[in-house]
Amino acid sequence: MINLHVLFADDEPEVRDIIGAALNRDPFFVLRGCASGREALAAAIEWRPDLTLLDVVMPQMDGPEVLAQLRADKRTAPIPVVFVTGRVHARERERFAELGAAGVIAKPFDTIRLADEVRRFVPFERVLSPAREDFLRRLAADAVTLSACRALLSHAHCEPALTRIYAIAHALSGAGGIYGFAGITCDAAALAAVARNNLAGCASRVDVEQALDRVLKRIGPSLQ
Repeated sequence: MINLHVLFADDEPEVRDIIGAALNRDPFFVLRGCASGREALAAAIEWRPDLTLLDVVMPQMDGPEVLAQLRADKRTAPIPVVFVTGRVHARERERFAELGAAGVIAKPFDTIRLADEVRRFVPFERVLSPAREDFLRRLAADAVTLSACRALLSHAHCEPALTRIYAIAHALSGAGGIYGFAGITCDAAALAAVARNNLAGCASRVDVEQALDRVLKRIGPSLQ
């Protein structure tokens, strides 16, 4: 089953509960809620969601500031951000678009329709849907190859395996986000970077293994 990792942040516990309950009705989503902008930023860096839903007005760090921080960090820059807000006038929507937001979900929202609203921001739910199965088959093949390469990393001459790991990760870092898997894009980019650094003598084998395990863990559930 394909899963989309969705991070959502709102400083009001009742709103978080409503969002969580509404989206939990749809098995497509894997959810993680946050009580503040700072918590959301830290969670995005650690968890690397495929989509982030942000309240606009939050204490200490508001939604637009979280978006700016995400865009400034290469680990999280590809992650789409949707604002969930009562500020839905045309001028506000234009400002959010200029900041780089993928869109807006208006408050108050219909809990029955919220999952469908979120799905609107997933590319393969729309025009790219016919290519989804091809991408999933590619993920399955890549997972097999990456697992085989991981077993070779302990060998004395593992450069061919590292080169293959880099090539696959580099390709996935460009393709994952196209089909809505921004988290895979982020993790694959990190793996490509550490594999390249290892080949250049600037990163350890353990670093490569950890980054590779993260990618395999991430793409595994997408293939079930």
